[in-house]
Amino acid sequence: MKTTPDERLRALELRAHDEMARVEAFCADWPKLVDEDRHGLHSVVICGAGLSGLSIAFALKRRGIRSVHVIDQSEEGREGPWITCARMQTLRSPKYLSGPDLGIPSLTLRSWYEALNGADAWDALDKISRQDWMAYLTWFRGTVGIDVENSTMLSSIDPAEGGLALTLTKGDGASRTMTCRHLVMATGIDGCGGPRIPAMVRALPKSAWTHSNEPISIDFLGGRDVAILGGGTSSFDWAVAALEIGAREVTMFARSADLPRTEVLAWTNFPGFLGHFADLPDLERWRFAHLYFNFKVPPTQEQYDRACRHPGFIMQLGCGVRELSMDGGKIRLTTANGIFHADHLLLGTGYEINFALRPELVGLIEATAVWKDRLQPPQGEENAMLAGHPYLGPGFELMPRHAEAGWVSRIHMFNAGALASLGPISNGVTGLKYGVPRIVGALVKALFIEDSNRYLEALAAYDEPHFDPGIDEDVTTSREVLA
Repeated sequence: MKTTPDERLRALELRAHDEMARVEAFCADWPKLVDEDRHGLHSVVICGAGLSGLSIAFALKRRGIRSVHVIDQSEEGREGPWITCARMQTLRSPKYLSGPDLGIPSLTLRSWYEALNGADAWDALDKISRQDWMAYLTWFRGTVGIDVENSTMLSSIDPAEGGLALTLTKGDGASRTMTCRHLVMATGIDGCGGPRIPAMVRALPKSAWTHSNEPISIDFLGGRDVAILGGGTSSFDWAVAALEIGAREVTMFARSADLPRTEVLAWTNFPGFLGHFADLPDLERWRFAHLYFNFKVPPTQEQYDRACRHPGFIMQLGCGVRELSMDGGKIRLTTANGIFHADHLLLGTGYEINFALRPELVGLIEATAVWKDRLQPPQGEENAMLAGHPYLGPGFELMPRHAEAGWVSRIHMFNAGALASLGPISNGVTGLKYGVPRIVGALVKALFIEDSNRYLEALAAYDEPHFDPGIDEDVTTSREVLA
């Protein structure tokens, strides 16, 4: 009998629940403490309900951590970049990588895709589309029962008795304070900063340029001449999006004379590196991170081919832009190869680590340690960009710059800012199976140790009966007869 996609997904959900029951996916509740719910203090708040946030919430649920609250600034179904500012056709990671399923087969992307489209469709698939990936994450969230408070922004973080005080702001501007013992910032590629905007671009009117992180419609580029700064993967995403929306001509300007060709994540994807980068001495971590950041992310073959097939696409390699200005209604680009003009400028200039760019992190700048506070590299190995990364502990926790700021260690940065300290295990699918157990293990450890005295008291008062020494009536009668 033929079934509908909804019926097949429902059957998959039931199978997933059965698999979770068979492997004891959800552990028993922790012993209850007398004043466990004191002062409305949440055990963990997770800021961000994308891939990382959902995975951590699921893992905490599996470890029996109650009172986990997840927030996201976006509307439901629009968390993360996938259907907002992302413009590539597919994810860049291979389809077979394990994601938020955490080892439950029926929760995998493959199981979801095959339930909808069949096994043959999965075999024929190269990489998953970003729209399907978003649909999968939404299905996963519902299947494992993760509640998210959407349209809610984290505005500030302050110390509070026994934890942190978070100011949460709703889409309508209403604010409230929530307290928690630990905060996880699962905020993605710009979670420790924001888009990198060159100074010469900032001097232009904002209407003249758009960064790749902006979730706006680009229909206005139809019939116009477009310039792109940068030659990496986001620049090719821009080029394809602009050309396919009808831009007349798209010219990409890159300082390098050649395009990046090597995907560094492919090399790092082995248990030694992803599992134990964080265990290396500081200088070795510094040297690995320095090399890592020297690799630029290449475009996918598909995006490169799509762009190059279009007659309106032009690459100006080895052609850094030296100056930008407005020339009438057009943008004037002064480059190593001469003067060019464009109607609009698209930026594929990436992101920077800078707490000052995020309102919720500004108040942490003086309290938190960065790499330059903890390591002076040998002469010739300096790296100003790397030196500004937060210096994190083994559980992704911020480290205090001075003794009075110990409270910042309750804030865990599970985002791109963690790379220098823990490796590429907190931003994307590749390292997820290493990053999630690490942060969840650290949170579970902290929550237990912080309350160990209260658990000791609970053990001392423990008297739940597991055995009844009462003598069976038949046994008693038999003894009387024998007497």
